[in-house]
This record gives sequence, C-alpha cells and structure tokens, in this order.
Amino acid sequence: MAEPRHEFAPHERYDLNAHGRELILDARNVAVTFKVEGGSVEAVRDVSFQLHKGETIAIVGESGSGKSVTARTIMGLLSKRATVAKDSRITFEGKNVLAFNPVQRRKLRGNRFSMIFQEPMSSLNPVYTIGQQIAEMLHIHNRKISRADARARVLELLKEVQIPDPEARIKQYPHQLSGGQRQRVMIAMALANRPDILIADEPTTALDVTVQAQILNLIKDLQKRYGMAVILITHDLTIVRQFSDYVYVMQHGEVKEHNVTETLFQNPRHSYTRHLLASEPKGAANPLPEGTPVILEGRNVRVAYTLKRGGMFKPDYFQLLACDNLSLELRRHETLGIVGESGSGKTTFGQALIRLIQHSTGEIVFDGEPIHDKDRKAMRPLRSRMQIVFQDPFSSLNPRMSIGQIIEEGLIVNDIGSSRQDRLERVRQALRDSGMPDTILSRFPHEFSGGQRQRIAIARAIALEPEFILLDEPTSALDLSVQAQIIDLLRKLQDERGLSYLFISHDLKVVRALCHRVIVMQHGKIVEQGPVSEVLTRPQSEYTARLVRAAFEIAA
Repeated sequence: MAEPRHEFAPHERYDLNAHGRELILDARNVAVTFKVEGGSVEAVRDVSFQLHKGETIAIVGESGSGKSVTARTIMGLLSKRATVAKDSRITFEGKNVLAFNPVQRRKLRGNRFSMIFQEPMSSLNPVYTIGQQIAEMLHIHNRKISRADARARVLELLKEVQIPDPEARIKQYPHQLSGGQRQRVMIAMALANRPDILIADEPTTALDVTVQAQILNLIKDLQKRYGMAVILITHDLTIVRQFSDYVYVMQHGEVKEHNVTETLFQNPRHSYTRHLLASEPKGAANPLPEGTPVILEGRNVRVAYTLKRGGMFKPDYFQLLACDNLSLELRRHETLGIVGESGSGKTTFGQALIRLIQHSTGEIVFDGEPIHDKDRKAMRPLRSRMQIVFQDPFSSLNPRMSIGQIIEEGLIVNDIGSSRQDRLERVRQALRDSGMPDTILSRFPHEFSGGQRQRIAIARAIALEPEFILLDEPTSALDLSVQAQIIDLLRKLQDERGLSYLFISHDLKVVRALCHRVIVMQHGKIVEQGPVSEVLTRPQSEYTARLVRAAFEIAA
C-alpha cells in the first residue's frame, strides 16, 4: 500500500500551529532538474514549505535527498545545469523571487537572505584576511560606508559571534583559525547586514561535539536578538530535536512528512521518518573473554613537533607537544575508542602507534614484537597486518584508479596472492564482505556515495587480511542511516575475522555503540579511560563530563 506523500497539505500547516507569527517565506511546488550526461535528474520534486518570522524549520534527510538544492534554489545559487520548473514559486514579501533578474537576486543575497555553508575552509577565501572578507559583505550592500565604520562593524560582528581577541583575529587568514572559529566567521559574514532569513546548511557536521553546541547556541541567541527566521539543513536528528520548531523530512527530492518537531519525533507517520529515527547508533560491543591477549601496546609515547612563528627575518622556533607520554593496551578482538576535541592529539597518537609518523620517545609493541625502533624497510612486512581507514574516503581513494586497481594495489605492494586471478578473487571477496557488489571493479570513486566510498576503503583494508585496523573518524561525514550501516559492518567484520580496532572519533554515540573501552584525550594527555559504560555514564573528569553533555544533551 502506497504511503501518503504528506500528512496534510503545506498551506494547512500553520493553521494548525501558527502561534500568530507573520509568514515570511512561502515555497510552493518547487521542482529542480539537472542536466547530466545522457539525460536529466530530478533533484527536487514538488517541494512546498513555509517559514514564519523568528521560527526555525529543519529540513532533514540523507545525502542526495535534495536538502541543499532546495536551499540553493532559495538563494539563487544553482548551477547553469539546473532548471527550475515554471510553476515553482518562492514568495518573499509578496513577490516570487524565482522570477527575479540577476541584479534583484544579488540585492537579496547577503542582505535579506544569508547562508552559512557546510565547509567554512572552502567557503572562505584563503588569500584575504578575515576582516577583509566580512567588510566586503558590508561594502557590497552599502557602498557609502566608510573604511573606519566598516572596520568598527567587523569588530562588533566578531564580538557578537564570540571570536576571542577580535582585534588580532581581524588581521588573520582562514588557515590560522580553528574549525569552530572559521564557522563563527561564516556566521559573522551571514549576519553582517541583519538578514531576515538565515539558511544554515549542515553548519556543524565536521565540528567537535562541544564546538557544535557552542555554534548552535550562538545561532539560537542571535536569532532571538534579531528576530531572524532560520532554515536548518542537517542529517543530525539530535540537533533537529533541540533547535527546530518544525521539521520537513525529504527523500529522493520529495517531502515525505512534515510536522511540529516534538510531534514528529514522538509519532512519525512515514516509514522513511521511522527509518531515520531508528538509525541513531544503538547497541554495545560484545564482551571480551577473560585473559584475551594484547595485540598492540604503547608505553610512554611522546610526539613533539618543532614549529616556527614570527616573521621571515626574526623566526622564533618552539616545540609543540602533541602527545605527552601516552600509554595504552589494545587486546585481540577489542575495539578501543579514543575521543577528544580537535587538537587533542587523537590522530597523532594513533598514527604514531602504527609508525605512520615518527614519535620522539617511548616504546610500541605489536603482537609481542617491539616496533618503535624499526625503520621503514623493517616495518614493511608488518604493514599487511595493520591497516588504516581514514575519515574522508574520497581524498584517500585515488580518483584516477578504478576500484579494482585501488584494492589490488595493496596486495601487489605486499606481494600477496599467487597470481592475478588469486588477487582478483581476494578483491571480490573483500568487496562482498564490505557489503558492496563485486561487479564494480571497473568503476571509479566519484561514481559512489560517501557511504559506498567508505565501504570501499574498508574493503581495501580487509583485503590484506589484517589483524588490526586504525579507524580515524570513519563515520563523521556520513548520514545517520549510512553511519548505522558502517557500524554494523565493522561489528560483523570483527566477529568474522577477529579484528582489533583503534577507533578515533568525536562522536560519543558511535563510540558507545561500538567500543569496549574508551580513552579521553585533551591537549595531548589522557584525562580519563575505562570501560565505555562507566566513562560515558559516570565521567570522573570535568572535561569528559562536558563532552558527554555536549554529545547527548546539546541544548542543555
């Protein structure tokens, strides 16, 4: 039996829950088609929604559902390959903005409508200072503003978004700021001209849980101060529940369900909505038998970098201690989580343990064999036994190589397989074990979704039949349902192949579902460690308690 596309028509929505707010944006029957090689793709189909002053609506769904295309249609930022249907309407102040000419659109963007993009590093110009980029937003819409007034306004905006030491930051470049600070700069640019509508497209995806909470609370505070309406585009349902008034659920370019936030969470009516809500990381790691042997051990591992600051003619060198005498034990068939904010030393510690980067001092033992003093040549026979899966599968897969070549390459380098046919069978088996069809050998990475690429990266790792895998943020950029699939896959592979995992993450929900024990790091030190159930329910340090609060009670 086919399910209804809407539980009630979009125009009825605010008759049910208007709360006397003034309608500011009314989208009706929005449809967007993209030209592709060999035909066209309907990215958005008959989407309708409404937005009132001071309200936050959330548009949720997996990658490819049409969320961001819908937002870019509002902003007039679609590519030349896109065509908007003639009967589509987006009404703002009584006018259909889809009928505006380019000049009218430019006056609207950044002035009445503003947008915060998902990745601030790629959205900010690397050759201009932070101050110059925010000032540009002011000059575009107010050419009479003086340089002194613009500078004063930029400083005011940096203070509003809680950038520390704004007088110094105004002269800095994007690469000199942390991820959270860059996102704050994007918010400052978006708010420069006091917009009526702010569109936040996945504004916290790549950020640590504590920074996520700060950014979202900042947007909420600024919304109250200026009476803005907010369109929040995300796949994180925890954020949706805490910060939105109303939710639209999208799949395959269509709105499948929409309702008041709490009602939708308590009583989802569409099967896809129920699927999304059920995709939150669940379960726990299977208990380890007593006396399980240790496969990897680090003793007092220290990693330090010599960095330069100051000008060209008066350089000042200093040491950054990334890992400060850290120790751990990982047992066979165990998953050990390492959590902490960006810059805490998680990835550095993990890569030092498998000798991908050089450590300064300390001992590292793999399966009873000391490896801390081995050179690159001596480490090579061990490489097939220890593998790594990176955070971003797209950048870690060679775009010029086919899937078959990517997975087979490791077998060739490590001289595994008696013949080409034997290697191909290993490749096919690794793909099947990773939940991918073995018919994709001739295809290329760009032809797959993020979740599929991550499965291919896992297939590349397990093709070598390792005993240990370092998983560095393998689910952070994935949708909830895809994330759940990857967690299930990792559990299955661990059970079938007896793998040991070192799981680096800032997502405590995933850590809770997958790991046996967890190590909490801050500023290159271990601040707390123990069984997951104890550390995440009864944290002993204030830092761990702050991480837990941010992960499970974002708005608290």
